[in-house]
Amino acid sequence: MVSLEGVVSRIFLVRGQKVMLDGDLATLYGVSTKRLNEQVRRNIRRFPSDFMFQLTKEEAESLRSQNATLKRGRGQHRKYLPYVFTEHGAIMAASVLDSDRAVQISTYVVRAFVQLREMLSSNKELARKLNELERRLTTHDRAITELIEAIRQLMTAPEPKKKRPIGFAPWKD
Repeated sequence: MVSLEGVVSRIFLVRGQKVMLDGDLATLYGVSTKRLNEQVRRNIRRFPSDFMFQLTKEEAESLRSQNATLKRGRGQHRKYLPYVFTEHGAIMAASVLDSDRAVQISTYVVRAFVQLREMLSSNKELARKLNELERRLTTHDRAITELIEAIRQLMTAPEPKKKRPIGFAPWKD
C-alpha cells in the first residue's frame, strides 16, 4: 500500500503551486502515464489550467536535476513535456480514470496536499514569530547600547578644573 510520506515526497512546487508529475500520479493510480494522459486529453474540459498544466523544457530540466525525479536513463528523450496536476487536478484525474485503485489512492493524495498546506501555514506562523522576536531584540539592542554608553560617560572622570592658587598672585600683563 502507499504511505502518506511516499505521496508527500512526490509533490513539488512549480510556478508557486504544489503539483504532482503525471508519471508519479499514474504510478500511484496503477496505470501507465500514457493511459493517464490519454484519459486527460479525452476529458480536457475537466482540467482547466489551475488543475493541470504542461511544464516548460526549463521547468522539466530543473525538476529532473534538483529532485532526481527520473531514474537514470529513463525519460531523458521523452517525446512530450510532462504534465503536472494540482490537488484538484489529481482528484479529477482519479475520477476520469474510473478505477478502484485511483479512487482509493486519491484520498492519500488529498491528505498529502492537506498535510503540506498545514506545514506551510505553521511555517508562516513560525516566521512571523521569529520576525517579532528579531524586532524586539533590535529594540533591546538599541536600549542596551544607550545604557552602556551612559555608564561609560559616568565612569570617565571629569576633567579637573584649574584652581586658582590661594593667596596673593601678582598681576600678569
